[in-house]
Amino acid sequence: MVGAYVAFYSQRSVAGQSENFCNLAAWCVQDAYRSHGLRLLKALLDQPGYTFTDLSPSGNVVPLNRRLKFQQLDTTATLAVNLPWPRWGSGVRIIDHQASIETYLDVRDLQIYRDHARAPAAHHLAVIKGDRCCYVMFRKDTRKGLRLFASILHVGDVELFSEVAWHVRSYLLTRFGLAVTIVENRFVSAPPMLSVPLKSPRPKMILSSRVSPSQVDYLYSELTCVPW
Repeated sequence: MVGAYVAFYSQRSVAGQSENFCNLAAWCVQDAYRSHGLRLLKALLDQPGYTFTDLSPSGNVVPLNRRLKFQQLDTTATLAVNLPWPRWGSGVRIIDHQASIETYLDVRDLQIYRDHARAPAAHHLAVIKGDRCCYVMFRKDTRKGLRLFASILHVGDVELFSEVAWHVRSYLLTRFGLAVTIVENRFVSAPPMLSVPLKSPRPKMILSSRVSPSQVDYLYSELTCVPW
């Protein structure tokens, strides 16, 4: 074997319609065979009836995707420092134990959680306040050689997450040792306190005639399955 293109397949509900997704992941070809690398990509994109996503394209892949009519997702994000924050009297509980998380999630988030419970890069929280629950999925990321970053991948209740973000960020620091949270604007109703815009958010891309960039999430992909 001299080359491979890894892809993750899933069937999702988008606006009430079933949609087949092919998420492009790692693309590796030995140097002597680089001229054949595009054949791997063409074989994937020639599959009929799929929405294609590329959620972690390397620098030289981004312009190639653009030439192939991929659209770029809006990944505008903020970088927020995690600080210890007391939860006494707040009514907020945060749970990361598998058996306990399942008892609080609604049907949709329960299915997502069970599908990703063993995904190597995914970490899970149930954030509870009163009778409301927000399911949060995140991954640990390394930037500038420091594995101190939490990247949010899924938020079940944007309003509640924004309300309790201080407590979530404190938990990420004290429980997981993560000093900074990267959260895209899609996951919050307002920028978190003590945050700054991320200057160079990593690009994410889609090729589809049926699904718009705003309808894409990061589930069932290398972001949940491959730690780096």
